[in-house]
Amino acid sequence: MSEKKIKVGITQGDINGIGYEVIIKTLLDPRINELCIPIIYGSPKVAAYHRKALNISNFSMNHIKSAVEANPKRANIINCIKDDIRVDLGKPTRESGEAALISLKHAIADLQDNLIDVLVTAPINKSTIHSEEFPFPGHTEYIEESFGEKGDSLMLMVGENLRIGVVTGHIPLAEVPAAIDKERVYSKIRIMEKTMVQDFRIRGPKIAMLGLNPHAGEEGLLGKEEEEIIIPAIKKAREEDNILVFGPYPADGFFGAGDYKNFDAVLAMYHDQGLAPFKAMHFEEGVNFTAGLPVVRTSPAHGTAYHLAGKGEASPEPFRQALYLAVDIYRNRKFYREITSDPLQARPETKE
Repeated sequence: MSEKKIKVGITQGDINGIGYEVIIKTLLDPRINELCIPIIYGSPKVAAYHRKALNISNFSMNHIKSAVEANPKRANIINCIKDDIRVDLGKPTRESGEAALISLKHAIADLQDNLIDVLVTAPINKSTIHSEEFPFPGHTEYIEESFGEKGDSLMLMVGENLRIGVVTGHIPLAEVPAAIDKERVYSKIRIMEKTMVQDFRIRGPKIAMLGLNPHAGEEGLLGKEEEEIIIPAIKKAREEDNILVFGPYPADGFFGAGDYKNFDAVLAMYHDQGLAPFKAMHFEEGVNFTAGLPVVRTSPAHGTAYHLAGKGEASPEPFRQALYLAVDIYRNRKFYREITSDPLQARPETKE
């Protein structure tokens, strides 16, 4: 019996950016329909507008009202927004932010009701989507609250040669030191170890921890956080959970010397400390995965790229990789549940 196809919910993101372009370019490949059932939450009218702007004539979508109606051999789209929505290519507008939120809300509701299996989100503009309904700095925090996790997840950037998570995410740099405490660092280490095992099928993963301060604090000379917070958290994870976590390492030397190649994953202290080296290496195919949630959500590692909107120049590779990773993680979690549900069952060899 063949394995059932995974239903991939796709949010449209900001309609004035490159979201629809990378979605359409990805779904143009007929092999996607052999892998999964794509379901876009958006607007057939907006999709057609982008398709015309990109001069793509050999692609159409199956219009449905519910995820249960999805055609397993087609790219499907559910109309979530009003028909008179205006597209202003390359411009951030309040209307595009509202449309992005409506798409996200519909997809989250279907994910909660198990009508889709995984979620892949196209990029949003954080300023236009921000409102009383969406008082969050990004997708991650909104999805956390939707599934009752209350901050207990991990932004994990995934590339061919580097997996890097951040202890603090979308907060101002000035607020980072106050947001870092022993329990938070310890919690992120545990989430990282668990996701490596269940989502990436890596047994006994080796995790590197970066320091907060220059030279990882230089034994307290350049900052106390390493000695008072980070090292105790590492020690607790090693002693109480047998997690193979090492550090803290000075970030500049760690990446400059290529030491990241000796680890399965890296934990950075703040957003740019992790994402700057990641995007330098994997901007063309990087994926953002929200680890630690009961559901699978991925996204391309780039933004709305308004300057490319409607020009046909945007690469679909990051979005394609986000879709592939969502499917892989869903399957890996299923495998993990199967081998851990029966303690007498032998553990098959896993990928290192």
